[in-house]
Amino acid sequence: MNGKELINSNKLFSIAENISATLQTTVQFKQHESISGGCINQVSKISDDKGNQWLIKENSPHLLDMFIAEADGLNEIYNTQSIRCPEVICYGETQQSAYLVMEYIPLTHGSGNALTAEKLAIMHRCLSKIHGWRKDNTIGATPQSNVQSTSWVKFWKQQRLLPQLKMALKKGYSSTDYDHGLRLCDKLDHFFSHYDPMPSLLHGDLWGGNQAYDADGNPVIFDPAVYYGDRETDIAMTELFGGFGADFYAAYNEHFALNEGYSTRKTLYNLYHTLNHYNLFGGGYASQAAGMTRRLLAES
Repeated sequence: MNGKELINSNKLFSIAENISATLQTTVQFKQHESISGGCINQVSKISDDKGNQWLIKENSPHLLDMFIAEADGLNEIYNTQSIRCPEVICYGETQQSAYLVMEYIPLTHGSGNALTAEKLAIMHRCLSKIHGWRKDNTIGATPQSNVQSTSWVKFWKQQRLLPQLKMALKKGYSSTDYDHGLRLCDKLDHFFSHYDPMPSLLHGDLWGGNQAYDADGNPVIFDPAVYYGDRETDIAMTELFGGFGADFYAAYNEHFALNEGYSTRKTLYNLYHTLNHYNLFGGGYASQAAGMTRRLLAES
């Protein structure tokens, strides 16, 4: 269905029944509107005959675990009551698709501001005893391993950089650049000689496209790849694609100051996302990742 259309789908009837059971009320969909949702999932807004609205993400039935993990991560953020994220309603699968249903929040897009920083700093103060997450999830469309570890360096090497490097080599990443990546992995301790990060609750995929504002101007984050780890990884990614506003970084440091080594480690953390973009999209991300690796090796 394209645009705004009346409901006439067994699939949507099935989703409505799941919402009804979850909310313990009768939900009858009235209107369906496809909206922009990136390049991974189909996203739509559904309205019922009482004026209620929900956001529904859909993909192939075999990807239900992806939505279960996303729901789990959203619930983790939501329960902190720190920064707003969509409330999860339910998830499930039909013959046609797996789906995730969330509250619909009308959004205004814009780069992170001081209030975003304050709320994010509160979320980052929600700690675990161990790095990682109780289940694996995805970063974009790429599987993301979250096997837990008491060592952040070990986690970043084994669950982040090495899997991306191995995928990149299979995709066509040069053997020289791959070897440089392996050398970097063996030198990670250098970047943490005076820094032992706490396992903070992370959004995990915090670029500008995954943050916006509700009608009252409150910051909203969505589409997470949640795990616990160094909060610098979230801040680093905000700088990867254009960056948030200057007020954001000043306010974050005021509420939860970054360690002086962040200016170097942010390249290490964004290397993960750059490699992932190469594995997803190819192109110039390979040379960008290789350049980042060489700079880090020169500093190690």
